[in-house]
Amino acid sequence: MHVTFFCTHRIIRLLTVVLLTGRLAFLVSLPYSLYGQRSAKGGREMGNSSSSSTNPRFSSATSSLAVQSQNSHGEFVSPSVFKAYFGIPDPLGGRMFDLATEKRRDQKLTFEDLVIAKAVYEKGTKDEIEEFIHQLLDINGDGTLGRSNLEAVLAAILDDLFSRKDRDSGSSSNKYMIDVLLNAATFLKCDVGNDEESMSFEDFKSWCSLLPSVRKYLVGLLMPPNSGRPGSKVPHLLYPDDSASNLILMKEYAWLIGGAISQQELEEWRLLYHSSRNGLSFNTFLGSVSNFEGPTVLIIKDKEGYIYGGYASQSWEKHGGFYGDLKSFLFQLFPKASIFRATGANNNLQWCAVNFSSETIPNGIGYGGRVNHFGLFLSASFDHGHTFPCTTFGSPCLSKSNQIHPEVIECWGTMPKVSQQESADAVRGTVLERFKEDRHMLNMVGVANSSE
Repeated sequence: MHVTFFCTHRIIRLLTVVLLTGRLAFLVSLPYSLYGQRSAKGGREMGNSSSSSTNPRFSSATSSLAVQSQNSHGEFVSPSVFKAYFGIPDPLGGRMFDLATEKRRDQKLTFEDLVIAKAVYEKGTKDEIEEFIHQLLDINGDGTLGRSNLEAVLAAILDDLFSRKDRDSGSSSNKYMIDVLLNAATFLKCDVGNDEESMSFEDFKSWCSLLPSVRKYLVGLLMPPNSGRPGSKVPHLLYPDDSASNLILMKEYAWLIGGAISQQELEEWRLLYHSSRNGLSFNTFLGSVSNFEGPTVLIIKDKEGYIYGGYASQSWEKHGGFYGDLKSFLFQLFPKASIFRATGANNNLQWCAVNFSSETIPNGIGYGGRVNHFGLFLSASFDHGHTFPCTTFGSPCLSKSNQIHPEVIECWGTMPKVSQQESADAVRGTVLERFKEDRHMLNMVGVANSSE
C-alpha cells in the first residue's frame, strides 16, 4: 500500500487532524498565513514577530527556514535547510523531503506540504504511520524494501546516535549492530534474477514491534532535534572505572532496551551488580540491589555467547509467588535484538524466592512463564538457569538451548532525574500550550498565526 493524497483527501485530513487535536484556532488562520504576510514595505514577513521570544529554544532563529533557503519570495524550504533544521541524516533526510513534497522532485517544500506530512506522520493512525515509515525506508523509491535499504538506514541511525563521540572502532561496530538488528527481521527472496532479499509490509510491522527504539527514532524525525525527540535518548551509564573492560552493556544495547521504557528512565543507569566484580552469588546480588528502589535491567551473557535479559519494573525482594506489573519485559541483544513486552496473558511477571525449602517455590530470580518453566530463570546458585517460550511476554527461548549457564551477569538500576509529578505537570495546560512546539516550528517555516 502507498499513501496517496488527492486534493479533497488533503483538506479532509487537515480538518480531521486539527479538530481531533483541538487546533481549531490554528486552522482558522491557515488561509491568511499559508505563505506569510505582506509587510508595510511590500515585503514578506516570515512568521509572527513575537513568536521566537515566547520560546527560548527558538530565540536565536532570526530568520525563517524559507528565508534561509534563499528563494526569491520565501515561499518554500530547500532540501538542505530542511535536513539541517530537523537534523535528519541522509539517506533518510532526502527520502523524507521527497515524501513530504509528495515526490514532485521540484526541491520545494511548502507550508501545506509540511502540515500534511506531519498530520499523517505524527497524528495519523498506527497503520498510516507505519505505512509512511515503510515508504521512508524504501530509500530507492522502487516500491521494494530491500535488505540494502535497511542496512543504509540503520547505518545512518547508528552513526547519528553514536559515531560522533562514542565510537572508536569506526564502521566495524556499525556492522556488528546492523547485523544484530537485521537478524530479527524476516526477509523474502525477490524475483528471479534479483538476489537481494526484501521485507513485506507485514514483516516490517512485526520487525518494528520487536525494535521499539528504531520505530521511535523514525517516528520522531519531524520533531526538532533539540526538543528531546523520542528514540534519540541514550542513557548515561555510571560504573566504576575498573569495570569498563568487562561490561556487557554497550551504549547501543542501552538504546535498544530504552525504547521500551519511559523517557524519564533514560537519564542515568547505574551498575548495581557485576559478577566479575561481585562474584556469581545470589546473596551478593540481592545485597547489591536491595538498597535500590526502582526498576532494574538484568543482563546475562551465557557460555554459548548469547546475550539476553529482562527489565523488572519493581524492586527485587523476597516473595512466595509471582509479582510485578505489565511494564516488565524480556529482551535479546545477541545474536539478534528483540524486545518482548508483556502480553497481558497472565500476571506471572517477576519472581524472587529466597531460602524456601519447597520444590514448588524454586529459589532464584525469574521472569514470566510458570514455576519451573520460566521465560527466564536464574537459580539461587547463579551458575545455571533456564529459558522457555512463554505467553507472558510472547517470547521464545532466549538462548541456544533451554538450559543456560551464565558467564557474566550484570544488573543496572534506572535512575530518572524527573519525578512523576513533574512529568505529569509537563503535559498539563491548554491544547495550544501543549502544541506550542509545533506552532513555533511552523512559524519558522514562514507562517504567522494571525490568531495570536
